[in-house]
Amino acid sequence: MRELTPREIVAELDRHIIGQNDAKRAVAVALRNRWRWQQLPDEMRREVTPKNILMIGPTGVGKTEITRRLADLTGAPFVKVEATKYTEVGYYGRDVESIIRDLVESSLNMVRDRKRKDVEPEAQQRTEERLLDLLLHTQDSDAEDEPDVGLEAETDIETHERAERHARTREKFREMLRAGKLDDRSIELNVEQRQSPVQVFSNMGIEQMDLDMQNMLERIVPKKRHTRELKVAQARDVIFDQEVEALIDQDALQEDAIRLAEDSGVVFIDEIDKVCGSEEGRSADVSRQGVQRDLLPIVEGTTVQTKYGYLKTDNILFIAAGAFHRARPADMMPELQGRFPIRVELSELTRDDFVRILTEPNGAITKQHQALLSVEGITLTFQPDAIDALADIAFEVNQSTQNIGARRLHTILERLLEEISFDAPELKKKSISIDAAFVRERLEEISSSEDLSQFIL
Repeated sequence: MRELTPREIVAELDRHIIGQNDAKRAVAVALRNRWRWQQLPDEMRREVTPKNILMIGPTGVGKTEITRRLADLTGAPFVKVEATKYTEVGYYGRDVESIIRDLVESSLNMVRDRKRKDVEPEAQQRTEERLLDLLLHTQDSDAEDEPDVGLEAETDIETHERAERHARTREKFREMLRAGKLDDRSIELNVEQRQSPVQVFSNMGIEQMDLDMQNMLERIVPKKRHTRELKVAQARDVIFDQEVEALIDQDALQEDAIRLAEDSGVVFIDEIDKVCGSEEGRSADVSRQGVQRDLLPIVEGTTVQTKYGYLKTDNILFIAAGAFHRARPADMMPELQGRFPIRVELSELTRDDFVRILTEPNGAITKQHQALLSVEGITLTFQPDAIDALADIAFEVNQSTQNIGARRLHTILERLLEEISFDAPELKKKSISIDAAFVRERLEEISSSEDLSQFIL
């Protein structure tokens, strides 16, 4: 984990997310505490557990983005889930323990990418040698097809000369291969493909199978081998992937992935308010309370069996979020409430927030559209009064219809630039300036009608 101070973490988050300073400070402290925990002696580490966070706020204000950026910032395995996807054990739906299995898969991919970089130089060398073997084998096969005329037993000198010729030919091919002169030559390559046992079990799905049965089937199901004729350029990528996999110690990979998920994993549980309701509405969906009961041991610390080994959830950082329009945090099970001691309320976005969101972040939506249209050779410019007009419309539509936060800006920008994006390849004018008049012309009629804005924006 990168050693970042809370102030540095907030500064990094500010580059991508506007406002919500309280939430940023809370996750920054939680992350720093994670780093502090890793520095403690083993005896004390066992006593200290992460302080999980509950984010309360309407949709589109940055709850998911803060958590995702936080995970990217630290290089931690991250998984985002919706609580409504899970149901109490015994009902139709996903098992809550699959959250942890998904986290392990995320961790495995991260560790594999890191190990891949370590073995890439050797994998490149081995790939080159295998390609040379295949190319020379093809050439030798062609030579063997020619009729033998008066061949007698070779002397040692002739054998040595033939070996030297072969070595010179190999080096010549190596130079041509590195120069790309052999990329269009065809070679035959054996490719392995493991058949999936999922199809045998109707709609059951491999995730719902008992893990021991799943692992047994993966060992039993044979690998399907077939020969493909590929160009050298294509075969290089296939062989390189094979060599990388061969050089990576799979057992060590899985152990490192489990350890990384245990020590640095971040789980974001969205829509937590949808599985908790008031006393009156609880009987309407008996599974809601069951989801909370099933989540509780995962959050407070348990051991989950995955296909790569057992994982303890004691030190995983859980961040839950919800709008809590119809329910309150107090409607959660008391035991589950106690597992989220840090409460952060995110505020609704204001009109000034929309102006900043359109202009300040590194990946601002206006910059995204400018980059997309630049591919067509078009220079798109947003005047300051156009930014103000867009922010006004987004804020007004959010207030008059359903408030979806910053996501409203995406629908408005798409509507605003729809015609330009459609005509872009044929446009003669390669420089386009968007001002307030252009925005009003495209959007005023829709935004002024509550019915139209409800369905279009």
